[in-house]
Amino acid sequence: MTVPRARERPLRKVAGWFIRGLLISAPVAVTIWLTWTVIRWVDRLIGVDIPGVGLLVTLLVITTIGALGSSWLARGLIAWIEDVLESLPFIRLLYTSSKDLLNAFVGEKRRFTKAVRVALTADGGVSVLGFVTAESLAGIGDETLVGVYLPQSYNFAGQFILVPRARVTPISADSSEIMTMIVSGGVSGGDSAGERPTAKAP
Repeated sequence: MTVPRARERPLRKVAGWFIRGLLISAPVAVTIWLTWTVIRWVDRLIGVDIPGVGLLVTLLVITTIGALGSSWLARGLIAWIEDVLESLPFIRLLYTSSKDLLNAFVGEKRRFTKAVRVALTADGGVSVLGFVTAESLAGIGDETLVGVYLPQSYNFAGQFILVPRARVTPISADSSEIMTMIVSGGVSGGDSAGERPTAKAP
């Protein structure tokens, strides 16, 4: 059964409205659902029945720890705790890995700030986007290489690769835009991305 042409245009318009409504409402719904799920999970973890109280308590506790950690006495205690944790074989791996990962994103020693384009072929026709996280690899006996972290699209994983400096080109765009562009598979971010015309490897 074919749809008459007189009815085809209204149906296509309604279908277009539906798709547009889906594009508007779906991201909002997913964001609200994930936020609510996290809030309720924290509430259950702490053992309170009032929505949001657990998250508020968690934020207050973390902020209080940060304030106390700024004092001279607390710094000595924190340093002692870190020494104890780093002296335990398996605990050391978990502690140092999580600490370095958090510092790389939000700490004072953030590492994902130098966005680069890495040429995978000699002519540069195929390349990937990443972040230089190790500018010197003298510790492994090769100063001609740099360490580049390549985030994966639609994933929270990534790869750490070693490439020659000559194949790394710095990008002048904001690092957060490049990260968004990579994680979204190129769908979001990177609107103002542009390479420095005469930039050399870091």
